[in-house]
Amino acid sequence: MSRFRLPEHGRLNSARRIQFRFDGQRYVGLEGDTLASALLANGVHLTGRSFKYHRPRGILGSGPEEPNALVEICRDDARRQPNIRATMQPLYDGLEAISQNRWPSLGFDIGCANGIFSRFLTAGFYYKTFMWPKAFWHRFYEPYIRAAAGLGRAPTKPDPEHYANRFAHVDVLVAGGGPAGLAAALAAGEAGASVLLCDEGASFGGWLKAESSTTIDGVAAMDWVDGVVARLAGMTNVRLMPRTTAFGYYNHNMLVLAEQVTEHLAEPDPALPRERLWQVRAKKVVLATGSIERPLVFPDNDRPGIMLAGAARLYLNHFGVAPGRRVAVFTAHDAAYAAAIDLKRAGVAVPVIVDLRAEPPADITAEARALGIEVLEGYEVKTVRGTRRITGFTVEELRSGQDNRRFDCDALLMSGGYTPSVHLFSQSRGKLAFDPALQAYVPAEPAEECVSVGAAAGDFDLAKTIGSARNAGRVAATGKAGKAAAVAVAGAAPFGGGMAGATPAAGAGKFVKAFIDFQNDVTAKDIRFAVAEGFHSVEHIKRFTTTGMATDQGKTSNIHGIGVAAEALSRPMPEVGLTTFRAPFTPVTFGTIAGFAKGPLFDPTRKTPIHDSAEAEGAVFEDVSLWKRAWYFPKGADMHAAVGRECRTVREAAGLFDASTLGKIEVVGPDAAKFLDVIYATPLASLAIGKCRYAIMLNEAGFIIDDGIVARIGEDRYHVTTTTGGAPRVLELMEDYRQTEFPDLKVWTTSVTEQWAVIAVQGPKARETVAPFVEGLDISPDAFKHMSVAECTVMGVACRLFRVSFTGEAGYEINVPADYGRAVWDRLREHGRSLGAEPYGTEAMHVLRAEKGYIIVGQETDGTVTPADAGLAWAVSKKKTGFVGKRGLERSDLLAPGRKQLVGLKTANPLTVLEEGAQIVADPNEAVPMTMLGHVTSAYHSDAMGRSIALALVKDGRNLIGRTLYVPMPKETIAVEVTDTVFFDPEGERLHG
Repeated sequence: MSRFRLPEHGRLNSARRIQFRFDGQRYVGLEGDTLASALLANGVHLTGRSFKYHRPRGILGSGPEEPNALVEICRDDARRQPNIRATMQPLYDGLEAISQNRWPSLGFDIGCANGIFSRFLTAGFYYKTFMWPKAFWHRFYEPYIRAAAGLGRAPTKPDPEHYANRFAHVDVLVAGGGPAGLAAALAAGEAGASVLLCDEGASFGGWLKAESSTTIDGVAAMDWVDGVVARLAGMTNVRLMPRTTAFGYYNHNMLVLAEQVTEHLAEPDPALPRERLWQVRAKKVVLATGSIERPLVFPDNDRPGIMLAGAARLYLNHFGVAPGRRVAVFTAHDAAYAAAIDLKRAGVAVPVIVDLRAEPPADITAEARALGIEVLEGYEVKTVRGTRRITGFTVEELRSGQDNRRFDCDALLMSGGYTPSVHLFSQSRGKLAFDPALQAYVPAEPAEECVSVGAAAGDFDLAKTIGSARNAGRVAATGKAGKAAAVAVAGAAPFGGGMAGATPAAGAGKFVKAFIDFQNDVTAKDIRFAVAEGFHSVEHIKRFTTTGMATDQGKTSNIHGIGVAAEALSRPMPEVGLTTFRAPFTPVTFGTIAGFAKGPLFDPTRKTPIHDSAEAEGAVFEDVSLWKRAWYFPKGADMHAAVGRECRTVREAAGLFDASTLGKIEVVGPDAAKFLDVIYATPLASLAIGKCRYAIMLNEAGFIIDDGIVARIGEDRYHVTTTTGGAPRVLELMEDYRQTEFPDLKVWTTSVTEQWAVIAVQGPKARETVAPFVEGLDISPDAFKHMSVAECTVMGVACRLFRVSFTGEAGYEINVPADYGRAVWDRLREHGRSLGAEPYGTEAMHVLRAEKGYIIVGQETDGTVTPADAGLAWAVSKKKTGFVGKRGLERSDLLAPGRKQLVGLKTANPLTVLEEGAQIVADPNEAVPMTMLGHVTSAYHSDAMGRSIALALVKDGRNLIGRTLYVPMPKETIAVEVTDTVFFDPEGERLHG
C-alpha cells in the first residue's frame, strides 16, 4: 500500500486498487479516492506552479476551494481538459493527469526565474510597464503577454463527447448535501413536497466525512448520513443528485446545476452524456452550501506541504491518508486542534500546535498536551524552510518577539477560521451582513424565496444546525413550522476563534511573500500597495491586484484581502465592503453550457410546412433568422430575371408566398386589450372584433423595434404577428412587462408561430384563387374588406383568414394548422395555374413592398429610428395616456429638426441600382471627410416602374423631396432625386381589389 495510506483509518479500506499516472509517473490509489487524496497517499505534494511567479505549489484544500492543484486530465488528444481541481477529480482506472504552468518539467521550471524579478512584478505592474517604447508593443510585449497569459492548454481538437440539457420544476431545491442539507431535504420530503437535493461531491455527508468520533442521536455521524440518504432514496418525490454543482442562482428562483455523469468512469457508456446542465425552477430554495476554511497569511505560506487543517482531517478520516509523517499545526481557530489530535491518535507525529491566540480554550489545549503535543500560545510562524516541500519552520513569541524556535516537519496545517459559502446567496442578489464574531459575511436579507442553513448561515453548532435545517425544510414544503425535536450531538470538533488579514510576520513594512490569493499570486503586500496607489474601493483593489478574480472567486482569499485593506485604510472591515460573487461558483465546461447546441444543432435549421413544395419547384433558399425561406424560383433564369417574373406575376395575376415564418403570438385574457394598448404604440383596445391593424412596437427610448399585424379574434383574444427574426424578442418583452410591470393584469401570452402555416395570396386574381376553397365566409369585396379577419374553413380545414397585404395588391393570408399547410398550398398552387398564379420568394416580396414604401424593421430601422422618422407617425396613438416608448418620444432630441427621415430615391440613370448602405451627400466635390446626410436602406430594380428604386434615411429628407443628392461610390458618383417613399399605385386603389 502507498506510503502515507493508513490501513486502519478512513472509509476506503476495502476499495479496489486503481492505477493512474501523474506527469507520466505511475501511482496506485483506491476506488473512491480523488486525484488529490491519491497523490497525497503516494507522498506527492508538489502538483503545480503558481501563475505569476511560478512558485512550487501543493495541495491546499480538499474541495472546490482548491487554488493550487489545477491539473490537466487527458483521456486522449481530443478529450483533454485543463484546470481541473485535483481535489474534485474522482480517481478512475487509467486516469492520466498532467501538471500545468511549467516548462520543461514540474520539478525544474524555467518560469521560476520570475521570482528573481518579483520586486518589479508588483500588483498592477502591467498597467505601467508596457508603455514604452511604443514600437515594442506589437513586436515583443503583446506576443509575450499572450503566450504567458492563462492557465493550462486549451484543447485544439473537436470535443467528441456529447452533453445534455434538462429542465425541472420542484417545490424545494436543496443545495448542499451535508448535515444541514440532508436534514432539510428529509423534512421537506416527509412533508410531501417534491425535492431535489444536489451536492458537488461523489457522496453526501459534507464535513461530517472529516469527523472521527461524532455521533448524532447516538448514531455515528456517517451512519446517520447513510440512514438519511437511504430514506431519501426510497421517496418517489425526492431526486438525489451527487456530483452535481449548483453554480448559478438567477431571478425567480431559477438555479443552474452542472451534473457530472461520466467523469468518474474509466470506460464511460458512449450513450451517456459527459455532463448534464439542469435548469431548475423551485418554489423554495434551501442553501446548505457550508463554509470554506481560511488559510493563514504568513511568510511563504504557499510552500507544498502547507495545507488547510480541515482538509488534512478529511484526508485522514475519510480517505485514510496522512498529509505527512511529521505534521505541525499553525492556527487561530479551535477546529485545527481536532486535526492535530486525530493525526496524533492515528500514529502520526505532531510535534507542535502554534496558536496565534494568547489564550485559546483551556480544554482543547489540555487534550492536545495530554497526547504529548506541545502547544505554543501567542506564537506565530515567522519563516518557513523548504522550496518544493516544507522541511521546517521558525516560530516567534508575539508578546516578546523572542523565543525563536525551529521545528522540523514535512507538513504544516493551518486554519484562520471559516467563511460561510455565500456565493449562491449573493448571486441571487441577497444582502449580506458582517458577523464580527466570525469575521465574515453571512446571509441577511434574501431577494428570492430562499433560506440559508447551517454553516452557510454562520451556524457551526451541529445540533442547532440539524434542528434549524429540519425546520427550514418543513417550512419550505408546507409554509408552517413544526415542533422541533431535540438533536443529541456528541464528539463534534470544537469551534471558535479565527482571524482576518495577515499575521504580524507579514504585517505592514515586511518585505515577505505572504499569499492571500494563491491562484492569482496576490500577497498582503500587493493589497497594501493598491491602497497606497489610491485604490480605496474593494472592487478597485480587486481589479488592480486580481485578488478574488477568475475561477477562484475569492473562496479562500476574500476575507483576508478585505482584512488587509481595512488595516491599510484604518477602517472597519464592513466599511471596506465585499466584492461581487459571480456565476459560476466553480468552472463549468463550455460543453455543459452548450449542451445539444453543437455541430448541426448549434444553429438549428427551421423549415416551414411548405418547404418541401418550394424545394420541389427548384426554389433557391436563404437563411432568415433560423428559418430557410424560398428566396426565388429560378425556372432556368438568373436571379434578376426570376425576381422580375415573380413581381410581374403578382402585379398582373396572383402570387403565392409562404409567410409561415412570421412570428405569431396569441394574447388572451380579460385584460388582453389593455395589455396590448400599453405594449404597442398603436391604439389596439379600440380595435373591433374581426378587424386587423398595423401596429408598431417601440422600446422605452421611443425607437421602433418591431412591427406586425394585430387581429382581434374575440373579445379577449388577439392574434399578433411579428417580424420573422423578432418573434422571440417580442414574446420575451411581453412576458417581461406582464410579469414585472403589470402583474395585476389578467392576460396570457403564448407563442403559436409553429402552430399555423401561413399562405399569402396576393394580386388582382387573389380572390379568384382563394374563393373556391373558403367555406362559411363571404369574402366578396364589400363583405370582407381590407384589414378584416375571420375564422372559417378552407378545404375543410379550420382557418383564420386575414384580408391584408404586404404588396399593395388585394391580398389574403390563409392561416391553417401546420400539419395541413403543404396540402392547402399544393391545392391552391394547382388551382392557381389556370389563373396564371405562381409562387414568389422573399426577394420579390422585398421589391414589391419597397414599391409601396413599406418598411422592414432592421432594414429601414437601425435602433435609432422613431415612427415619425419612418413616416409612421399616423400609427402612434395621440390619445393613449401611456405606452412603452411614449416618454421616449417626448424627448427634445427626438422632436428636434434635422433628424434622418425615410424618403425614396430615384437614380438619374434608371438602370443603376444603388448599393444598400451607401452614404448620401449634398456636395460631391466636398473634401474628405464629406458631410454624410444619410444612407441607402433598400435598393432594387422595379419591373413595375421600369427603373431602379431605393429607400433611404436622409437628414431632413422630407424637406429635400425634389432635390438632387449624390451617392459617392469607388468608381463613380451617382446622382439621385429625393422622392416620396411610395413609387407604385400611390392612391392605393389596387389594395381594395
